[in-house]
Amino acid sequence: MTALHVDRTLECEGLACPLPVVRTKKAIDEMNHGEVLEVRATDKGSVADLKGWASRTGHQYVGLKEENGIYRHFIRKAEASGTKADMKFPHTTTNDELLARINAGEKLNILDVREQAEYAFGRIPGAISLPLGELEEKMMQLDPNKDYYVVCRTGNRSDMACQMLTDRGFKSVKNVSPGMSQWGHFVEKD
Repeated sequence: MTALHVDRTLECEGLACPLPVVRTKKAIDEMNHGEVLEVRATDKGSVADLKGWASRTGHQYVGLKEENGIYRHFIRKAEASGTKADMKFPHTTTNDELLARINAGEKLNILDVREQAEYAFGRIPGAISLPLGELEEKMMQLDPNKDYYVVCRTGNRSDMACQMLTDRGFKSVKNVSPGMSQWGHFVEKD
């Protein structure tokens, strides 16, 4: 196997979303263009999170290696002229606004883009599980003319999911923020 040259390694084992992305952004900011950052994470969600972040910001997601439950992400810093501002999805709703709609008896399409284990241990009743890493291949199962409320743990993965859906022609998508980390209401569990 070919040895990979990295200029810096960032340890993110044991950290959950959004911390691997937050720390990756800080580390990349401190590097020179063309240098490669290795991010070591244990959060399965980091696979979609870091690929999505690199794509949105113009940095090159070189690849991924998984070894014994550790995801090793390799990201090359782009030249300043090749980077893009990390845009936030503009259409949001709060946990309380979503709860008010649920309590009013509205029939809502809620997409939970967290990993299966996160979904199993507590979700908004009626939410559909569609992990961010599977969204690209499964979005054709969704109706682009329906309204969707997208939730994750903190609002970061759901932000990326909303951008992906909108880029594919979905008409009405809202990011639920701050998401399940502060959802203090009833939940379903497996």
